[in-house]
Amino acid sequence: MSDRAAGGNATFRFTDTAVLSVSIAEAPIVVTSAEIDEALADTYARLDVRPGLLEGLAGIVERRWWPEDVTFADAAAMAGAKALADAGIEAKRVGLLIDTSVSRGHLEPSAAVDVHHQLDMPSHCLNFDLSNACLGFVNGMHLAGTLIDAGQIDYAIIVDGEGSRGLHERTIERLQRPETTVADIFENFASLTLGSGGAAMVLGRASEHPEGHRFIGGVSRAATQHHRICVGDMNQMRTDSRALLEAGLELSAATWQEGCESFDWTDLDCYVIHQVSSVHTQAVTAALGIDPARVPMTFPRYGNIGPASIPFTLAQQVDNLRGGDRIGCLGIGSGLNASVIEIAW
Repeated sequence: MSDRAAGGNATFRFTDTAVLSVSIAEAPIVVTSAEIDEALADTYARLDVRPGLLEGLAGIVERRWWPEDVTFADAAAMAGAKALADAGIEAKRVGLLIDTSVSRGHLEPSAAVDVHHQLDMPSHCLNFDLSNACLGFVNGMHLAGTLIDAGQIDYAIIVDGEGSRGLHERTIERLQRPETTVADIFENFASLTLGSGGAAMVLGRASEHPEGHRFIGGVSRAATQHHRICVGDMNQMRTDSRALLEAGLELSAATWQEGCESFDWTDLDCYVIHQVSSVHTQAVTAALGIDPARVPMTFPRYGNIGPASIPFTLAQQVDNLRGGDRIGCLGIGSGLNASVIEIAW
């Protein structure tokens, strides 16, 4: 084992994998930060906490909710159906489906089986969930690319469906209680920055799809000593936001540095980073020395959509990308794990 591998670094390259489509499903119900502030007005007044932090500090003006009758798997399947149509690939040709959602309605069976059924995937299509906090989608791309390059499958679809409605409602209700403290507000602050949405990506063989966008490769690192900084379930998420930002920046910088030794990332055309907040975005661009003008943002209108945020943001940039553009996707998930991947458009 090399020193680099022993240090927790994994560098990977692909020779015949291409992104054929990346598509989204938008949740229709808009919930503004002003509405959340209004719901917590009495708590803020009692504790002398200034309202407006979600918009003023985090830069999140609004986020989305799904209707109550739309499940997380429904959101993933809606995005998946669009991705297949956009790629022009029939479901029967897909050999792998991975659902990378954090949000889930139950522990078993997997969310993937629901999506597999909704998309009418063939029996031979391997399907399972892959969970790694907000990094899951990027990990799913990595695994799918590995199987395509190995010749085991021809096509893969990665899906993700996230919903923050229930968590928001329970968090607001909890913070409205008379025993709530200032510490409780800030410990639950990150929960209110989350959003809802679906995203999906179809990958296939670059040699058979010259119109596709080459998946070049990437690098990953872990810093799991920080696995208690952000811990959540579907009822509550408690986060030390400052500690998470500081540890995340350190890990991101180390991952980026390692990647730059193997890939020429000195002047990429677009940087799609995990969508958290304006504070996070400014800190990451400064730490990595990348041009903020090349960093598209979706968090102001959609919030942090977890693992869906990178494909969601990439999908919204498709019309602005040109052939030959080089895109760096920078993901990080609480735990902590980080990856940077490159796509040649």
